[in-house]
Amino acid sequence: MKLKLAVLPGDGIGPEIVDQALKVVKAVAEKFNHELEYKFGLTGATAIDQVGEPYPEETHQLCMQSDAVLFGAIGDPKFDNNPKAKVRPEQGLLAMRKKLGLYANIRPVETFESLLHKSPLRRELVEGANFVAIRELTGGIYFGEKGRKDDGNTAFDTCTYTRAEVERILKLGYEFAMKRNKKLTVVDKANVLESSRLWREVAQEMAPNYPDVTTEYMFVDNAAMQIIQWPKNFDVMVTENMFGDILTDEASVITGSLGLLPSASIGIHTSVFEPIHGSYPQAAGKNIANPVATILSAAMMFEYAFGLMEEGALIREAVAASMAAGVVTVDIAEGKAHSTSEVGDWIAAYVAAK
Repeated sequence: MKLKLAVLPGDGIGPEIVDQALKVVKAVAEKFNHELEYKFGLTGATAIDQVGEPYPEETHQLCMQSDAVLFGAIGDPKFDNNPKAKVRPEQGLLAMRKKLGLYANIRPVETFESLLHKSPLRRELVEGANFVAIRELTGGIYFGEKGRKDDGNTAFDTCTYTRAEVERILKLGYEFAMKRNKKLTVVDKANVLESSRLWREVAQEMAPNYPDVTTEYMFVDNAAMQIIQWPKNFDVMVTENMFGDILTDEASVITGSLGLLPSASIGIHTSVFEPIHGSYPQAAGKNIANPVATILSAAMMFEYAFGLMEEGALIREAVAASMAAGVVTVDIAEGKAHSTSEVGDWIAAYVAAK
């Protein structure tokens, strides 16, 4: 199969971790006789510095012409510390989501047996935890009308959803639930928010179409509590943009390291695969960042973008083997810590030798 990729390293540790994922992608492509073609594009602070905007048209066209996008991270402290900056790296991420129609962010939350003791939660709570959080990405408060009034002393952000947007993301949630343990949790704040009442109304209308799936409804504050108390009770969780942003970051802590969790953003035009962590500028250039989340994002890419399940499974096997062998970076190491590139080399070599 021909695999045509857009590669967007981005900012901070992005270039380093994407390099490791590319090593693994190349090893898989060679092993399974796939034809790999990839081109690099600018995004984030790097793009602002070079061309003045965080998601240039040239990068967008590259993504549109590709079968999948492998993405690193966006963000730079020089923009974080300047509240009056007119152009920000994160605007590039929002523009990418909107232009590519990336309406759903898929985040698997899965624990690794060899790292259960690293979780801040007790072993018996997290052992066997395995659920998928699906976050709506192109609607809600991040994209609604916003502004200032009263001479800048009053600010507003509007949360807006259409029925079509809600139906689209819930349909995806039900499809995932049908392939897993047939349980869908719809998270909202329907006791307070009108937009949440639309979510619940649409979900209640759709639920009878999926009689094999148990649909439960949960307020977001209760969901935040239950993720910590009973993470094993969830199978597939679906929610709106801002709630999903917060809950998926909370859920990521269960595994013991942000550096372990991948994600896929499913789109109308193409899909983007990226680690859930940020650009971690403090570690940039030091060859210490954990590349596993990006490598696992590449596994999701093979599975979701190309339907190549065996290739994705081999990457997961290689990652699990690296952790069992103690070939890990400083964030999860207990003995010797390996560098970012050493971990990437080890996993790529495992794939090649398998």
